[in-house]
Amino acid sequence: MFTTYEEAMNWIHATRTFGEKPGLKRMEWMLGKLGHPERKFKSIHIAGTNGKGSTLAFLRNMLEANGQVVGTFTSPYIEMFNERVSVSGEPLSDDEILRLAKTVYPLTEDLKKTNLGGPSEFEIITMMMLIYFGEGHADVVLVEVGIGGLYDSTNVIHPVVSVITTIGMDHMNLLGETLSEIAMNKAGIIKTAVPVVTGKIGKEALEVIEQKATEQESAVMKYNKDFFVTKWQTLPTWGEQFVFEDDFMRLSPIQIEMLGRHQVENAAVAIETLRVYSHETGLAVNHEKIRSGLKNTFWPGRLEKINDQPLLILDGAHNEHAINTLVETIKKNFAQQEVSIIMASMRDKDIQGMVDQLQSIPNCRLILTSFNYPRAAGIDELNKLMLKNGTVIEHWQEALVESLNEMDENGIVVVTGSLYFISEVREYVKVANKE
Repeated sequence: MFTTYEEAMNWIHATRTFGEKPGLKRMEWMLGKLGHPERKFKSIHIAGTNGKGSTLAFLRNMLEANGQVVGTFTSPYIEMFNERVSVSGEPLSDDEILRLAKTVYPLTEDLKKTNLGGPSEFEIITMMMLIYFGEGHADVVLVEVGIGGLYDSTNVIHPVVSVITTIGMDHMNLLGETLSEIAMNKAGIIKTAVPVVTGKIGKEALEVIEQKATEQESAVMKYNKDFFVTKWQTLPTWGEQFVFEDDFMRLSPIQIEMLGRHQVENAAVAIETLRVYSHETGLAVNHEKIRSGLKNTFWPGRLEKINDQPLLILDGAHNEHAINTLVETIKKNFAQQEVSIIMASMRDKDIQGMVDQLQSIPNCRLILTSFNYPRAAGIDELNKLMLKNGTVIEHWQEALVESLNEMDENGIVVVTGSLYFISEVREYVKVANKE
């Protein structure tokens, strides 16, 4: 058994990334031994290819503005591991992480002796979260799915509302090769008679979700059918303004300080989710507080501006669906400016597909690079890609300094391709700015 936070971290990270067999049997076995902490708190379960984190952030801020103590479970982290389990935006302390790891450790040792085999890293972290919130530290917990939904270790909770933000091609090796198969996996979070809110999802995937909801006798609230966004416009500062409407309320005007049409859609999904949650639980919500909660929402690494002249933006787009959204936002908001994009990605992504989309941006120079992470695509792999107006630079620090030095004050440098990558860049820039 370990005695320090560092030893606990080493134990967690030394565990396999995925379980030996997909499924929830290991989670259910461990939870049964602890008297089912997952049944002791209210939750909202959020799945989707992209938009989970931002939707969760909007929801958290609106709930807190309405007097709720909100717990969150998110991944990956941007600055520190402890962020993954937070209360009121505050990550758990090292001491709490150590205590929870010590609680889970003997369970994992016993589990290894069964025919189920030992747990994965994500199962251990999920168990720590469920134990913590089962102790009563929050009024409601917003739980972000790790990957997929059906077999995700978070899928042991019974939420008040389920949310599916978007469906796109990602993690195909785990979730399926078609949008229908991916949608089926994500729809696995739909529980009997638990209402579902869906974001901007294409017809093929939405039909799968609706079919699953019908089987489970769950009501579905769909973006652009049951709730709407109108009068959308980008603000001259940094952010968006729009009107939200469903059959129960109209909020006008709403302002958010996160950039992009996709963030307007994420905010709308969050508002509808809050409306359903308040209906299901009897929570009284104030429209003015909803608006202030939305305006105060910030989520790191999502078109995050960290320097002004030249403009330096970090965006965690890490698959074709998210890169497409990034490209649309750049074309709409920065059509007249020179753009330099620095991208590092995981090797299991369709990097060529992501590159092709980025190269469609006018006045754009693309730099591909790598970073110190086991799954990151290396320089040899990047050199095999088709680049029309781009280059490969081995060290991302060199690429960043070169891009910032070459840009005039109206230019833009965008760093993207992976949340893990932008997390590393973010830390580097923060340290450099202090110096």
